[in-house]
Amino acid sequence: MNPSEPGWLKDFIESRRSQFEDLSYEGTKSTHPEFSLYRIIQPTGLMYGQSVGSLESSTSKNWTEREKMKILLAECLITSSVLFFDKPIKKQEDLNKVIEKTLENIGDFYNSVFPEISIPAKTMFGRKKQPIEIAERIIEKRVEFTVENRNNFWAQFFHNSLLFLDVFIFGQWIHTNADRIVADFFKYEREELRFSVVKIIAGAAHSNVTVEFEERKLLEYFLNSSGLSPEKRKQAQVIFDQGIEIKAMNLPTNNSWILKKYFLEMAILTLWADKKVDEVEINFLRELCAYFNFNEDDMENSLMAIEGFVLEHWDQLSMLQNKKDYNEVSEQFVKRISKIIDRNKNRLIRDVRENRKSQALITKAKAGQLDELEAAAMQDILIQSLKKIPTFSITPLPERFLALPMLLRILPSNFFNEVSA
Repeated sequence: MNPSEPGWLKDFIESRRSQFEDLSYEGTKSTHPEFSLYRIIQPTGLMYGQSVGSLESSTSKNWTEREKMKILLAECLITSSVLFFDKPIKKQEDLNKVIEKTLENIGDFYNSVFPEISIPAKTMFGRKKQPIEIAERIIEKRVEFTVENRNNFWAQFFHNSLLFLDVFIFGQWIHTNADRIVADFFKYEREELRFSVVKIIAGAAHSNVTVEFEERKLLEYFLNSSGLSPEKRKQAQVIFDQGIEIKAMNLPTNNSWILKKYFLEMAILTLWADKKVDEVEINFLRELCAYFNFNEDDMENSLMAIEGFVLEHWDQLSMLQNKKDYNEVSEQFVKRISKIIDRNKNRLIRDVRENRKSQALITKAKAGQLDELEAAAMQDILIQSLKKIPTFSITPLPERFLALPMLLRILPSNFFNEVSA
């Protein structure tokens, strides 16, 4: 697959077909589709405007940032469509129909809600274009509006994280019968959701009274990419200059869990921009969580998700390295995950104990005799067991960061003795 060549979307779909099949089976389970969508999207970096997430291609290291973002956007749009499909997907033929319909929806959605990047349905010679042709080109045009700057995390974050709102609105669009009234509604929603991000940035930046230089730059980054109308831009400037209280934000959350998570994590990263998150800012996050009907665990989980993402991709997030200390982020993450493991210790012990391979590996581990393959096997057993803890069925784990030595540090000191008992 070469994302710079025509036909990349067809090649991408074929390369990911087995994963989409797995999603269709997952979508029939009891897990809410929004939880599944978050668990898949968050590690890719799309929510944070990044393209550092794992792309399953041996050639992806040679792709440009925009090429990576193009693939991630396509994946997230198709993933959303499969997860939110309202009928059972039982066979490959059903999945093919879902993907075909998704490609049609992508063209209709962007042509209607993003008229500035619309694609004509026919070539200059009058040939009717196939849905996959329109979808491929329109995704390319959408990504042309993003920033390609590996040296500035914040510029990418506030320009490119708006792609998540595309995915969110698209998830609603696919369940409507598109007409002019519907299109006008979604255009309005697009601007309102982007304006809501301004409120989140402003509220977070003003939460400790002093608006730092780094935080003030964030609004400039955002306004340059927001596509807000001139009137909304003026309102945004006033809100950012004066601040806004949470109770006055009137955020259109649409009772959506994943949209509220997005707003919360935008606020957290805004607070990260000036290096430290102090107690006043933590109180702001608590108030924001209360506004969303989230609890303390929801806030902890979002903090942990962001810390885990940053630790997993620390070497690629060069701009953040000037803002956050690796050891500081690591210690905070370890404290949060350790608390969850302690609360679920017995469940974890039972699950590891039931794995037939674990006993022999634990015996060798105690003697310090694991080779590289055995260490990887032990790590996989522990990671798979951790994923069964309810928190980690939604909040992704940074698996590269959680190598076996780190897992041994995080687990209770007598964990393996109790597993072996």
